[in-house]
Amino acid sequence: MKPTTSISARKSDHIRINLEEDVLSGLTTGLEHYRFIHRALPELDLNQVDLSQELFGKRLRIPLLISSMTGGTSQASEINRTLAAAAQQAGIAMGLGSQRAAIEHPELADTFQVRRFAPDALLFANLGAVQLNYRYGVDESRRAVEMIEADALILHLNALQEAVQPEGDTHFAGLVDKIESVCKALSVPVIVKEVGWGFSRQDAALLANAGVAAIDVAGAGGTSWSQVEMHRAADPAQRRLAAAFIDWGIPTAESILNVKDTTPHLKIFASGGLRTGLDIAKCIALGATLGGMAGPFLKAAVESLDATLQVIAEVQREIQVCMFAAGAGNLHALSTTPLIYTA
Repeated sequence: MKPTTSISARKSDHIRINLEEDVLSGLTTGLEHYRFIHRALPELDLNQVDLSQELFGKRLRIPLLISSMTGGTSQASEINRTLAAAAQQAGIAMGLGSQRAAIEHPELADTFQVRRFAPDALLFANLGAVQLNYRYGVDESRRAVEMIEADALILHLNALQEAVQPEGDTHFAGLVDKIESVCKALSVPVIVKEVGWGFSRQDAALLANAGVAAIDVAGAGGTSWSQVEMHRAADPAQRRLAAAFIDWGIPTAESILNVKDTTPHLKIFASGGLRTGLDIAKCIALGATLGGMAGPFLKAAVESLDATLQVIAEVQREIQVCMFAAGAGNLHALSTTPLIYTA
């Protein structure tokens, strides 16, 4: 078991690097190739455009997810509490960062426990899927859910990040069967999420057969965790290894289509480089249920709750105006609105 200090130090490094360094992928999301057909006569009242939906038994007022980011340090605790309060006030979903630190060191659990700040919000617990090959199983998955009173569990996939970490856990063989065991045993839905390199058709099919309820594509085009690890690395060779993968991955738009075309019954969460409500609207038109953002929320939460709520309000209005101008009065209509592709 790795000591608390090493896990906490790594989490602190991740926060600092994401706030201070250029960690963007060398790829774009692919969303720039899509545009809506403008409706000069939308036949809608802007103020009646409905952004709400039901998801996993909770009502969301906006199709927006605060993507999983952090936990395990005092700074992370403050960030998570701010994000949870914002999710509660705005009626959006929130994912917590990987709870492995708190599973192994229960004294860190409080840095993830935000339900008291978000009693009605849709909350997602989070563990690295690869830990299922490192003595984790159904019990640890259930503990992560119970720890934060979560509505669902995210199992995240970060094979490339682990491969370029000196301390990385890289035994990914046979993982899909263990994911299936967790899906069958838990009483809450299981979501599988990438961390920034997207999804292929083959992997979408494997996960659908394993029984997952949703896939968060987390495509290329936003934060590249190989670049984050490049900034963490002390050894020059390790830095060069991480830097080589700056343009690795499947862009977000392509990832959405891969999952939609392969497993049309699965819910798709879109994330990876989303920056505006227009990006989220495009993702929903491509087949996603909602859009997730991390970077903009991290920067805002470090500042204040008001700054975080302001980000949400701006994204909400951008989605609403986009739907209005495209002639989509609700999210179902948006999901069937055609997009024009320009190479």
